[in-house]
Amino acid sequence: MSSLGWAGAVAVFVVLDIAALTSTDPQLGRLLWLALQAAAWSLLVPLAFSSLLTGVLLALGTVWGLFRHYWVLFKLVLTLVATVVLVVYTQTIQTVAGMVRDPAMSGMDLPSALLHTGGGLVVLLLTTILAIYKPHGMTRYGRRKQLERRRQTVP
Repeated sequence: MSSLGWAGAVAVFVVLDIAALTSTDPQLGRLLWLALQAAAWSLLVPLAFSSLLTGVLLALGTVWGLFRHYWVLFKLVLTLVATVVLVVYTQTIQTVAGMVRDPAMSGMDLPSALLHTGGGLVVLLLTTILAIYKPHGMTRYGRRKQLERRRQTVP
């Protein structure tokens, strides 16, 4: 649920960013950055950390394990990287949002967040696909654990 909520929130920002880029109204871009600032620490970051934490707990508490299958490991790395990028990018969001609040900056061209929001959405969709399809392929650790389990069950 956390991962899908995070992906949904990022999808909304992709739509808002596309609307700001295609609009002739400069205020829309300013509003996007203010919305990103408002949601970054109150919505996006908590969902990212919740997704990371629940993913680790679910992996440890199921037969999939955290290090047994490549898809689980790959999903963990993608989620970790996406979370770190988000937390680092919040500094840019804070800076740009502070600039758009300043009336003296009203005529400046604003950067687009589409690279980050679009890239984040692609990463989150990829993690969702991995969770649904669970591609085959065990790590060495997973194969060793599977072999140990078989040896214990064979009389």
